[in-house]
Amino acid sequence: MNLTESGEIVQWPETHYAFVEKTGPFHKVAPEAWGLAHGLAPLVAEHNKITGSMSLYKMNPNVYRAGFALAAKPVKLPAGLAYELLEGGRYSRFVLTGPYSDLPAATGRVFEIVSKNNLMLRMDFCIEHYVTDPLTTAEEKAITEILIPTE
Repeated sequence: MNLTESGEIVQWPETHYAFVEKTGPFHKVAPEAWGLAHGLAPLVAEHNKITGSMSLYKMNPNVYRAGFALAAKPVKLPAGLAYELLEGGRYSRFVLTGPYSDLPAATGRVFEIVSKNNLMLRMDFCIEHYVTDPLTTAEEKAITEILIPTE
């Protein structure tokens, strides 16, 4: 697994976010949420500029959001998607290069590193920012930023 082992502190910007939200075990709800989100993407793109894809998640309870960063507040958002203006904030960024199937192990490793280093976490969503497009990027070259909210 090709994962950066030290978290770089970054400031995530305010982001317009349209998403599908599911609760439950991530291994079950993440594929469901992404299936719905990808199915609605063409309708979102009819009236809005999609600038990226990302998931947000919290544990206890397990809340998973699959969705799209937008250039502005959405217009005519299709039924099935919610909208939120993310405030942004300070995050520790870890970068995974490789297939999305490595994400569960990579996220587990990130939380081990965070715990070992006693990072002060902020009560907010963690972010998986999919930097590369899976439709145009070879799986082994996919880049995902794992962002952990920090104080």
